[in-house]
Amino acid sequence: MANGILIIDKPQDWTSHDVVAKCRRVLHERRVGHAGTLDPMATGVLPVFVGRATRAVEFAAGSDKEYLAGLRLGVRTDTQDTTGTVLEERPVTADRAALEAVLEDFRGEILQVPPMYSALKVKGQKLYELARKGVEVERAPRPVTIHALEVVEQVSEREFRLRVACSKGTYVRTLCHDIGAKLGCGGAMYALRRVRACGFGEADALPLETVLTHPDPASLLRPVDAYFSAYPAVTVDQRRANAARNGAPFPQRGAEGTYRVYGPDGQFLLLGDLRKGRMTTIKSFFEV
Repeated sequence: MANGILIIDKPQDWTSHDVVAKCRRVLHERRVGHAGTLDPMATGVLPVFVGRATRAVEFAAGSDKEYLAGLRLGVRTDTQDTTGTVLEERPVTADRAALEAVLEDFRGEILQVPPMYSALKVKGQKLYELARKGVEVERAPRPVTIHALEVVEQVSEREFRLRVACSKGTYVRTLCHDIGAKLGCGGAMYALRRVRACGFGEADALPLETVLTHPDPASLLRPVDAYFSAYPAVTVDQRRANAARNGAPFPQRGAEGTYRVYGPDGQFLLLGDLRKGRMTTIKSFFEV
């Protein structure tokens, strides 16, 4: 059975769900999920978890991410990016220096109002479904953290490329919209590429076409324990491995903390928490 992680370089105009569906088909594995949805217009790093590795999605989904975003000033749209309907156009008087000056207001912890064109639910209905019906509802601001925000390049008189490193839940198109509003001329995102997610970067990513046309796509999978490589590893004897497989805590020496736990045969069993000489399971990864 296929188990592991694929780092896909998602092409433009594909949904994250499309990528998962294609991976299910070529890997002949029903258990496939992804961490961190990318909109169809976006490209870049999309971690895909396969088989037993899908149990790691909950850890990956909350990780920080990094993007290269295209900001177009002087325009405001209903989707906050250039795929939407233009609501307003204004002359652009702000130059690069003015843009860089306002970026300081968006670094650190900020509040974002989720866009109407998003998959968030209000009273059981997805916001984008309401938006398509012309309905707008009040959305509570949510805290997000912008770890880094800088101008990488000025592309034209009113277009700029930004580097954005941010926390889970950040809408980069909303960030572009809010920056444009702060400058007084409006702004919309015209391009987006994710360059880092779940600790993986562009150099780790495979073009989707490579995976779909590979004679043995399962050979491209990274082992799931690679995602937890920051944690120390411990190998246990068969008695402790049996206890782990039964979900029971077992005695273990070592400093307190989180560990990758392996059986005597080298199989990755679980991510464990060692406290007061007892190892308990955070999440198991062995095949039953």
